[in-house]
Amino acid sequence: MLRQVLHSGLRSCFCAVGRFVATYPVFFASAPVLLSILLGSSFSRYRVEEDVESLLVPKHSLAKIEGNLVESLFPATRSKYTLYSDLQTSGRYGRVIITSRKGSVLDPVNMDTILQLHRQLYQMQVTIPSSTFNYSFSYLCLPDDTNACIIDDVLRAMEEIQLARTANRSVPVLRYPITQLEDGRQAYIGHQLGGVQSWGPGGAVRGPDTTARSESVRSARALQLSYYLQTRGDLMERAASQWETAFCSVLQDFAELYPKLGFYPTTSSSLRTDFQFSSVLSRFPLLASLVVCGVLATLCCSMRDCVRSKPWSGLLALLSITLSGLTAAGILNLSGATYNSTYLGIPFVMLGHGLFGSFEMLSSWRRTSEDQHVKERVASVFEDVMLRFSGSTLLHLMTLGLAASPLTNMEAVRLFCGTAALSVTVSYVYTLFFYTSCLVFTGFLETEYRHGCFCKRVPKPEGLDSKPSWYRCLMYTRYQEETQTANPVQRVRQTQAQNCNLTRTHTHTCTNLQGHGHVTGSTQHLPHSRALSSTNLHPLDSHLLLGCVRSCYGDWITNTYVKPFVVLLYLVYISFGLMGFLQVSQGSDLSALVATETKTVLYTRAQQRFFSSYSPVIGFYIYESAPYWNVSVQRDLLEYTKGFQRISWLEAYLTFLSGRNQSTSQPRENFTRTLRQSFLREPPFAHFADDIIFTEHGQGEEPDVAASRIFLVAKTTENKREEMSVLLDTLRRLSLTSRVRFLIFNPSFVYLDHYATAVSSPLRHSLLAVLFLLGLSSLAVVKPLVSVWLGLTMLSVQFGVLGFMTLWGVELDCMSVLCLISALGYSADCSGPLLCGFASGRGDSRTRCVRAALERHGVPCLQTLICYSTALLPLGVVQSNLTHTLFRCLILTAGCSALHTLAFLPTLLTFLPPSKSKDPLSVGDAQRMEVECDEMSDSTRVVDQITTL
Repeated sequence: MLRQVLHSGLRSCFCAVGRFVATYPVFFASAPVLLSILLGSSFSRYRVEEDVESLLVPKHSLAKIEGNLVESLFPATRSKYTLYSDLQTSGRYGRVIITSRKGSVLDPVNMDTILQLHRQLYQMQVTIPSSTFNYSFSYLCLPDDTNACIIDDVLRAMEEIQLARTANRSVPVLRYPITQLEDGRQAYIGHQLGGVQSWGPGGAVRGPDTTARSESVRSARALQLSYYLQTRGDLMERAASQWETAFCSVLQDFAELYPKLGFYPTTSSSLRTDFQFSSVLSRFPLLASLVVCGVLATLCCSMRDCVRSKPWSGLLALLSITLSGLTAAGILNLSGATYNSTYLGIPFVMLGHGLFGSFEMLSSWRRTSEDQHVKERVASVFEDVMLRFSGSTLLHLMTLGLAASPLTNMEAVRLFCGTAALSVTVSYVYTLFFYTSCLVFTGFLETEYRHGCFCKRVPKPEGLDSKPSWYRCLMYTRYQEETQTANPVQRVRQTQAQNCNLTRTHTHTCTNLQGHGHVTGSTQHLPHSRALSSTNLHPLDSHLLLGCVRSCYGDWITNTYVKPFVVLLYLVYISFGLMGFLQVSQGSDLSALVATETKTVLYTRAQQRFFSSYSPVIGFYIYESAPYWNVSVQRDLLEYTKGFQRISWLEAYLTFLSGRNQSTSQPRENFTRTLRQSFLREPPFAHFADDIIFTEHGQGEEPDVAASRIFLVAKTTENKREEMSVLLDTLRRLSLTSRVRFLIFNPSFVYLDHYATAVSSPLRHSLLAVLFLLGLSSLAVVKPLVSVWLGLTMLSVQFGVLGFMTLWGVELDCMSVLCLISALGYSADCSGPLLCGFASGRGDSRTRCVRAALERHGVPCLQTLICYSTALLPLGVVQSNLTHTLFRCLILTAGCSALHTLAFLPTLLTFLPPSKSKDPLSVGDAQRMEVECDEMSDSTRVVDQITTL
């Protein structure tokens, strides 16, 4: 009873809103346009997001906390010997991978070219507009203790080799991955040389996958150079930005001068530029999508009858969505929000939802009686459609709103869902008022028998006899048969009597379908029965898609011999979905979110090809004072770092003590005194001073080692990201049980640290919220079985999209998760009306109810699918990895939703609950319907309408 009361109350409210909008159509048609123009002028405040890292990494990440601790202990400016700044923060930098197309980069000719490039970059100067001072790399770089720029160790080794060749001396041996410089210092060059072939024992050539600790290099296919800049203040920041631009220009000139070498540069701003470049590339394809969608929407709304055809209604639906998008963008600009490339998916979220609501309204409009007043027709449309449309909008807002809440740990997902929720809300309001007012004007044109496209009054049949055939075809319409008689009131009585007779003949069918509901009374079902009987009398007035569904598809999909094949198809669908679901992988590679053939992508490809043998340099930080002089502690630390390539002050110090015949187990004072006064003053070990922090105890007391760091490099294979994630989890678990308090860090860990959890949690939260909303609504608004079927359908669609996108090569990153969240609402848009229509139908056969539900709600779904899928096609040709992910996920969403709405559900509902009553309408119901027909023939609104005509 509560469900009936709420349902009837909501329908009555929407009916009143429809009458109100139809009363003032000019206002509701002009106000949204003016509001969109006013808010659209706010694009002067349009801003692009600059901090891409904050968008694409988990907001509350343990790796971020660890990075802040590392930066406080070992800041990048404290380094005086080695380029360790990439272990804390990327900052401003320029990096280039140089490859040899033939031979080795260590050949004398190539080596001279590389050193020449280094000298040119070192001496290059830039000028910023607000200053006349020229900034060179020597001024912007990180200096050592002699105020000279810190450069890569491989450059020092190459300079030593070049000097030896010039002086006709023996060339120093270059070892890999750890080599020794002339000053005795050991340097890790595993990330500076790539594609290395080494000389093994006995002079044999070993491949690039050598596992020996350090072997002499025979040849190398690639070389990587890094140039780190300081950014002290705004002036230095701008100078560093100009230097990065000049850095890329110089490398482009060198690539033209030396075609035998390949240059792949990247800078600190490359990721941001390439990420936002997807939006630039998508401008014209989005306009093409709009044009193509407009053409198809116009065709989908056209009919043979030129008066009842609504070609402009499809275009006006698209205009309503466009105006709502402009309004939402204006609100965001005024609120100070920034734009990023993930927002490319928002227009398609609005398009799928808005088109379905518009086509549902247009389909319900065609089912209204033509002799009704326009206000009553609009009220009938609102009563029939708006409760369903409002329910699907609420599902969209629930999924997007929860994903936009502070519970979401991914900033890109949170911003996208918040903006999409605002856009869907504005689109709903515009459909409610702007598109409805357009329907009112369409009704006026139809009442006056004007052409649906040209708005020209259509002549009567006798006036068309003398016209050419093409004109008669263009102006074809079906005048009411009662226009041939004299008495208009009698014509109405005769027509309505025929409709009432037809209504009684159809009382055993499922023509009495209401979108969400139960049967509330015969008076609510009467207009729909009359409309259906009218269309049965005049099949030429039917829409082409409606005719196909009514006469062909509905009978075919419910055929007894077709059902087993549909069930088999669903099992195949589930099987492939499960196959893909078991292979889901997290997409923490940022190159999957930028435009293709950009600096970021080309650099990433070269790095994966030549520098994938070793992991990034991992900082092993002991952040508390530890008894390093204790043998058990030394043994534990050596055991923790076993199996890694190491740059370790502790290991070198213990070797130093053993070489001097001193015990490694000494009192704290002796251990620390020897470390400070002997070990760190030796030239080969002086660079370890950057890795140790001493704390003073008091005057006359020996300081203690408060914190220290060790650098580790792991051997990796092709699954580098998965191995790094496993390594991170393993070492973190070890740190919880170790006596020595340590942590590990690398800037890339912020992209790996529980990335899959941070990305997928909004999807799980949204799915749980939708299921909760469906369960809650089943208590008061819709039937419980409708909620159960809708929930299962959404789960099935989501499962299929996730599985098939994995089989299509799409990983689980922030962009694919955004599409999966929006897929929840889209699947509800498609399948919800069909389920509600079937559940509320009355008749003697499930098959007839399914056919009637398909006839009413399958056509809007098919129209939306045609327009939506075609609008996605231009997006698939954009040269961007981000848009490729967006296209694949959205097209899979549309395809899976269409399969469930048009194939799986119509078949399964024919033999699964809810059950249908086989008792025909009682005689009393039929008599009441007949009385309603007789009363409506004398109604004032019909007479008023005839007077108007």
